[in-house]
Amino acid sequence: MGEDGVKKIRSRKAGPQSPPTVVCTASGPHSNNVELGLVISLLILTVYVFGFYESVVSVPDVGVKSVLSSKSWYRHLGENLNVARSEFTTVVSKNNNPVNNNNNNNQAPANNNNNNNNNQGGISRMDMVAGQENKPQQQHQQQPPPPANNNNKGFGKLNMPYGLPEDQIVIPPHKWPVSIRDEVDNTEPLLHSGDKKTVMTVPKLWSLPVHNYKLMSREKALQIGSCAEPDENGNVARGEACPLDQRTIFVAIASYRDFECRTTVESIFLRAKNPKRIRVGVVDQISHGEDPICNEPVKDCATDPNQALCLYVDQVDVYEMEAALSIGPVFARHIGSRLYRGEYYATQSDAHVTYTTDWDADIIDQMEQTHNEMAVLSTYLTDVQGSIDETTGRSLRNTRPIMCNTVYEGGPQGMHLRHASQPERMPSIHGAPQLQPWWAAGYSFSRGHFVVNVPYDPYQPMIFQGEEMSIGLRGYTMGYDFYAPERSVCFHHYAVGKNAAIRNKVKHFWENGDRYVGVGKKGMARLLGIVHMNPEKPLDSWDHLEEDIYGIGGVRTPEKFYETFGIDVVAKTVEGHLCTFVDDSGKMHKQFVPFLRPDGMGIDYTKTDYRFKDPWPQKQ
Repeated sequence: MGEDGVKKIRSRKAGPQSPPTVVCTASGPHSNNVELGLVISLLILTVYVFGFYESVVSVPDVGVKSVLSSKSWYRHLGENLNVARSEFTTVVSKNNNPVNNNNNNNQAPANNNNNNNNNQGGISRMDMVAGQENKPQQQHQQQPPPPANNNNKGFGKLNMPYGLPEDQIVIPPHKWPVSIRDEVDNTEPLLHSGDKKTVMTVPKLWSLPVHNYKLMSREKALQIGSCAEPDENGNVARGEACPLDQRTIFVAIASYRDFECRTTVESIFLRAKNPKRIRVGVVDQISHGEDPICNEPVKDCATDPNQALCLYVDQVDVYEMEAALSIGPVFARHIGSRLYRGEYYATQSDAHVTYTTDWDADIIDQMEQTHNEMAVLSTYLTDVQGSIDETTGRSLRNTRPIMCNTVYEGGPQGMHLRHASQPERMPSIHGAPQLQPWWAAGYSFSRGHFVVNVPYDPYQPMIFQGEEMSIGLRGYTMGYDFYAPERSVCFHHYAVGKNAAIRNKVKHFWENGDRYVGVGKKGMARLLGIVHMNPEKPLDSWDHLEEDIYGIGGVRTPEKFYETFGIDVVAKTVEGHLCTFVDDSGKMHKQFVPFLRPDGMGIDYTKTDYRFKDPWPQKQ
């Protein structure tokens, strides 16, 4: 208001007027010259941009060589970015000095003294510093620090850093009951490692490895494992306070077009002493319309409601995939690792197995007798024929197989170590499982943290022989010890005797061999490289993707295993008759078990310098 009470309207002063829009038009006699000038300018600009791009992408080929892949470390413009995979970002310069592009504060310093590098044909293990993934971490999960090189220990012996402080390793929350069907937004894409085109949607791992390249503390190990009976506060992660008969069990099954998968699931639940604490995770590789579905009851539930797949259907999670996508048990069991959800124990068996009465209580009792938190009970299973009392469901056998016999073999995938036939006889050790060097895929029972720390590797397509070397040796380097169960709690349906005709009709993943030609050789190279079985190969000759998750640990080296049990990874030979040390009179068990750590966290192999030698070198 003005002094005279009249409202004054202040007018905005007009600012400088905007210049009129300039429109380039062709006018007058020079219009053709203007158009020609514009075209030439655009061509020059295009050539300049293209030249700049070529200069940038050519830099690695001149001064930098990728240590982790034969492919370039950069991605070409227009290439599809695979969100299911991450790549290491460590590179090695021309003089083989590691250069880390991640600025990772947890990265152990590299040893730049390369005077001991005799591998002139490629990059030796001593030149490698594996980088961490450069991607956001999931809640409650962390990436372990990468291994560091250590030239002072000789070729092929990596020194693993201690990495993250113990209190920074977070264990995910536990639930029971639990099912992946109840999870929301907990899947991720996974690129099929056979065709490198199909993107699969899979559950996320419950946890990334927690071993942290050192021996877990007992306190950390006991943080993993749910209890079917919560405490007074509703907590199901109770550690050793959980009663033995309430400790949950996860059973992983990888099935390929197997009609007996659902009968295996039936025996798991109906023969268990406490079926309510069991959860089964099945990777069901089937051809729709031809193969039965593993979680579909044999009979309608209205007709027979007492079938396990009617009574306990909520405790069965099935990941179903087309049989044509099957690239072997390693990839299928990797997906099976993703179905684990923090159970106290984890077991694995084939899809054509029959369990015995009270098998769950029996195998837990045997596990307790080892007094070893890092124990893994594992074996090749005996044939089911003549092994189970048809009335009681109990075992008729008093013998047990033990894992001690391995041989080198060649083939299209190259020289590799595999298990041969294993001896089965009366146990040499009574009252407890017997220590053995090897792990078997046919049956495995462990604490749940074994699945967390040693998940199956998804980058080993079309691998069959070699699967057990990968899991067993990786587990050994993390501090796990393998035992033969004193008593068998399940038996295998082999294609022999009266089962030969029907089992021989079941197809195998090898029927997909023509679809995935050549990928098995690359998978085997990675498998052998991770466990240091191909020291003659340069490091950049095999795939290192996510090796921080699917690699080795830092408690023991693979070389310690090879030296102890007579394996020459250079000459590709083994000291024969190892079973004389492992099985006969339980020599290995009696010699090594006294070195079990006082807190029960595995056998301390630094206390022994034993080297097995063939007692009968002239005898086949």
